[in-house]
Amino acid sequence: MLLSMTGFGDGRAENERLGVLAEIRCVNNRHLKVTIRSPENCGGFDTEIERIVRQGIVRGTVTVTIRTSSRGANQLGTLNTEVLTEYWKQLHQWSKEMLAPIADASHLLALPGVVAGNALLEVSEEDWSTFETALNAALTKVQSFRATEGKAMRDEMARHCDLIEECLGHIITRAPLVVIAYRDKIKQRVNDLLKDSGVTVSDVDFLREVNIFADRCDITEEIARLKSHIDQFRHSLDAHPSAGRKLEFLCQEIFREINTIGSKANDVTIAHHAVDAKTSVEKIREIVQNVE
Repeated sequence: MLLSMTGFGDGRAENERLGVLAEIRCVNNRHLKVTIRSPENCGGFDTEIERIVRQGIVRGTVTVTIRTSSRGANQLGTLNTEVLTEYWKQLHQWSKEMLAPIADASHLLALPGVVAGNALLEVSEEDWSTFETALNAALTKVQSFRATEGKAMRDEMARHCDLIEECLGHIITRAPLVVIAYRDKIKQRVNDLLKDSGVTVSDVDFLREVNIFADRCDITEEIARLKSHIDQFRHSLDAHPSAGRKLEFLCQEIFREINTIGSKANDVTIAHHAVDAKTSVEKIREIVQNVE
């Protein structure tokens, strides 16, 4: 099953002491990079959090954000009277200098450091199960998000494979006609040049020239390899686990074979079909960059 490297998910869990919110954001990256943002009192869980994330995600930049909140009696904040007194002194001094009255001090409660709440919340090993539940819920949503987007990406790449195969079909039909067209063209040119000179060209010399051209523009091997690469690419679209690196490699090989076909064929029609096929390969390459 194809998975996108882009995803988002959140999960919540709580016990009698605290509530935990876990958010996971994923973006594309050639390798796996996990960043964890959690309160200082939860830093002891970072290793376990990263271990769980790495079990479910193979590639990409993953940012895990953990937030905690108090429940029950722990919801009550603690008033820091020393900080509040210092704020009041400064405000009173400003009021005297500016000759401005002070209505009340309630607005001081919103200033930093006056009320201490969750920062003083103690987290113990017994709370890990709550963190794990929230994290697993977030991972489940992330995987669902990535699978949904991955299916859309898979269908789009399969459509472009159809377009490449359509171009390849035109190339296969046209390829034998290239030598025939060259034979007729060179025969006509030789006859036109020598018709008044009394000089003749033997059939052996003529056939030798045609054979040299046929060998030079033969694309049989390239066509066979291209068919094989496309078949492998289609198979990898449905591989489990998601095979982003393999798809990326096959995409490069498909582009290489098409490019060789276009340059070797020595035919304008085939070159046009090769350009159309390379356009589809570029579309696939853009999509593959976001496949796990």
